[in-house]
Amino acid sequence: GAQTTQLLVQPPWRPAVLWDQVTLTCQGSGTAGATTWYKDGQRLGQEGHQHFLVTKSGNYTCERPGSGLSPPVRVLDDPLVLQVPVQALLEGDTVTLRCRR
Repeated sequence: GAQTTQLLVQPPWRPAVLWDQVTLTCQGSGTAGATTWYKDGQRLGQEGHQHFLVTKSGNYTCERPGSGLSPPVRVLDDPLVLQVPVQALLEGDTVTLRCRR
C-alpha cells in the first residue's frame, strides 16, 4: 500500500497535554529535511525538522514529500486531564490511567 505520514507523540499518552512537554515526530517517506509543520491548518516556520516541541495548544499535522499530510494530533492545555496510553487496547487488557492537574 501507499506510504502514509504519521505523527508520533512523546510522552505516549492520550490526550497530549502541554505540561507533558510534548514532542511530535513526523514519520514518512522522503527526506526528514523536507518536513512541513502545521498548527490549526496554518503553516509554521519550523521547516525541515523531523521533531517538533509543542509550546501552544492546538491541532498539529506534518507533511512529508511522497507520503502527504499526517492525521492531526490535538494538544490540550487543560488543567485536569485523564490520560490513557497511546497503544491500542482490547477488552480485558490491564491499563494504567493517569490523572494529573
